Amino acid sequence: MALSPVPTSGRRGRRRNAGVLAAVLAVGSTLAVPTAHADVDAVPEVGTSTALASTTSDPSSAAGVTPLVLTWEDDFEGPSGAAPDPAKWNHEIGGHGWGNNELQYYTADRRNSALDGQGNLVITSTREGTEGLSCHYGPCQFTSARLTTQNKFSQRYGRFEARIQVPRGNGVWPAFWMLGDGFPETPWPHSGEIDIMEVIGREGGTAHGTIHGPGYSAGEGITGSYTLPGGQQFADGFHVFAVDWSPEGMVWSVDGHVYHQVTRSSVGNNPWVFDQNFFMILNSAVGGDWPGPPDDSTQFPQRMLIDYVRVYEGSGTPPPGDGTGTIRGIGELCLDVAGGNASDGTPVQIAHCNGSDAQQWTRQGDTIRSLGFCLDVAGGDPSAGTRVQIAHCNGSDAQRWRVESGDIVSVLANRCLGTEHGRWDDGTPTLIWDCTGAVDQKWYPYW
Repeated sequence: MALSPVPTSGRRGRRRNAGVLAAVLAVGSTLAVPTAHADVDAVPEVGTSTALASTTSDPSSAAGVTPLVLTWEDDFEGPSGAAPDPAKWNHEIGGHGWGNNELQYYTADRRNSALDGQGNLVITSTREGTEGLSCHYGPCQFTSARLTTQNKFSQRYGRFEARIQVPRGNGVWPAFWMLGDGFPETPWPHSGEIDIMEVIGREGGTAHGTIHGPGYSAGEGITGSYTLPGGQQFADGFHVFAVDWSPEGMVWSVDGHVYHQVTRSSVGNNPWVFDQNFFMILNSAVGGDWPGPPDDSTQFPQRMLIDYVRVYEGSGTPPPGDGTGTIRGIGELCLDVAGGNASDGTPVQIAHCNGSDAQQWTRQGDTIRSLGFCLDVAGGDPSAGTRVQIAHCNGSDAQRWRVESGDIVSVLANRCLGTEHGRWDDGTPTLIWDCTGAVDQKWYPYW
């Protein structure tokens, strides 16, 4: 949606989903989190899933991953009631709505941002401390805090992650996000924005990751989302929210589970504004155009707890590009050559990931190969519903594929690789179909 100009802050609004899923995960593998904080709250196993890929080992050991080197961190150690480290964080102040008609007044008061003495930063949204404060709608009703690293730390590329427990209730809007270093001299959205985590109270079990830039901002931001299984809420415990950013694109994860990626091609003919340094922002808003106002069910004060924020050079999840690895899809399943049969015409299916050679795929230019054969549209038939197989590599358009924004698209047919009837059970055949953004058409290559 169009938002009114704001001189001092980036502007965020409700986004369109760019075809990249709200994923409900069934998890049976080890979460890919740094060993220093391996106590991330586990996601319990559930019976039915529309899951996308999860990492199953130390992320820096995967194919295509560069080693992680810590460049900046704040573990928020200090006595209870202490201020966030002023060498690392700025407080932004005001109640002008912040481009989203938010209701809070951001302060530097300790009642709104302080260490808890247990290794956490606490950002508190409250009805207290509003006396004498004016907001864009009149006397302020809420106070909260917004902290940035602007002019103190910024970085281009790498892994940015934080372990956070979000607040609870309709109308709350916690976020961990970034703006380009040129802001505000370079106005939003030309400055660029990377939202690593946003959760709105009325959808407290869903986290969103988004980029904004010229031609894809506010309601047109390129977004993905992840939903916890079994009705869990992000306010129930801590979770690690991360983005791995490289010159080729970005990959978002929650507790090590990849749910969204973008590449330069994702923005079409619009400018890619993500080859510059970005600074970080932590805030907890109240109300706004997207979450709406709090209602009688929302209890205040509400607290956002941040255990740590860490930044690394390198990439914890593989960037898009050429290489060899698995291609993971819904239901923790992998793209698989049926029966491991290395022969012309063998069907390609989805199957439980097992590390076999039949699930190793190599991207070479616009071909995708396994067991010495090419991924192939059977018979060169571009019709919707045509089965996908392996075949001797022959250079035809039936063996050419584009990989973009989670889609694997047949160049021959301009249709997406998906599963028969959108099913996600072991042994389901694959086919090409009109690209709809359905979860069975979303793939996460680890090459």
